[in-house]
Amino acid sequence: MSRAAITNQSFFYLANKSAGGKAMGLKTARSKRALAEALRKEKKVLVRTWKLPSWMTSNPELNLKAHARLNAQLAQLLSRGVPLTEALEVAATVVPPSNEGRILRMRELVSSGKSFADSCHAVGSFDPVTISVYRAAEKTGDLAGACEQLAKSALRQLEVAGKAATLMIYPAIVLTIAFAASIIMLTLVIPTIGSSLGESGITLPLFTKILMAVGEFIRAYIVLLAVGLLAIIIGMVLFRSGVVKLALSLTRNMIFIRDVVMHQELTRFFAVMGSMTKSGIPLTDALAVSSEVIGHPKLNKDLSKMRTKLVEGGLFRTLIERVESLPLATRRLLIAADQSGDLESAFDALAKDHANETDKRTERLMAVLEPLLIVLLFVIVGTMILGIMLPLMSLTNSVM
Repeated sequence: MSRAAITNQSFFYLANKSAGGKAMGLKTARSKRALAEALRKEKKVLVRTWKLPSWMTSNPELNLKAHARLNAQLAQLLSRGVPLTEALEVAATVVPPSNEGRILRMRELVSSGKSFADSCHAVGSFDPVTISVYRAAEKTGDLAGACEQLAKSALRQLEVAGKAATLMIYPAIVLTIAFAASIIMLTLVIPTIGSSLGESGITLPLFTKILMAVGEFIRAYIVLLAVGLLAIIIGMVLFRSGVVKLALSLTRNMIFIRDVVMHQELTRFFAVMGSMTKSGIPLTDALAVSSEVIGHPKLNKDLSKMRTKLVEGGLFRTLIERVESLPLATRRLLIAADQSGDLESAFDALAKDHANETDKRTERLMAVLEPLLIVLLFVIVGTMILGIMLPLMSLTNSVM
């Protein structure tokens, strides 16, 4: 029986010979497919794989920015008649140095007779959407056009991701300041003032005693708490992809935020659909691959159901009307585009429309978040101030 552990670029396995022998082997490969081929040559069978975090590999994945640069460079060179092998050699210089070897490996595979899509699959770090677009473009002979569309799609996704990050910066800064101020007041100010008043014979309110106890606990275990917080931060950084997925799943049901997330996902979906249909990929295949970028459970389910009925012979204009998780205006536009035979332009137009809608809803969300953050900041800091003011008010009353 074979066992394999997958990283994003290298694949490690521990396998028995298929004939039933007990000899064990350890090997590396750059993709699941390459690993399976290597095992077959040794009369071994790949049974199962496990994907490890990207930080455990020495060959980091191509990020979205690197994909945009790579495709933009390839589109520019290929459209001017530069051979693919030479274009890849030049394109290797525009990606991060840690990924340069991956692109040069693709060049070697293309030189040896492999197709460009298969070379991308062999070296890893290219998602099914990208590989499907490349494969279709090679059949139509328009690889330059496909690379240009993928570059535009990647830039749109980067723009959407940048807006999402910008949206979170302001709340993160405000909450960090509030948290730091609360810790300082809890550990230094409140215990000092409370102790002084207690020594003066003033009876401290229960609320102040609770805050003092919390502050003293933090001071007593400050090192352990700091280590624990640091461990949490490191864990979030190392497993950030899982953290992002969890955050998205939570925000999809939060009022105000869920609309922004939905339009972000629709922007990615229609951008990918536009790239794939322009590359000559059939609509059913494009839907199967593009739906992978949709994280919204209901929308993903509706699109999968629509694709199934489309394969069975249904009409797109009829089926899209039943996808109620899509906005009504989006469905009407797609129906009109299907009737006129111009779905490709409709997908691009919808990607731009939803990107603009994301901007508008982000601005509205910020307008709502600002007063909410002010209220939250007042509650946090006001609680600390109240813990100080209550004993001082008791002191004033006793003097009077």
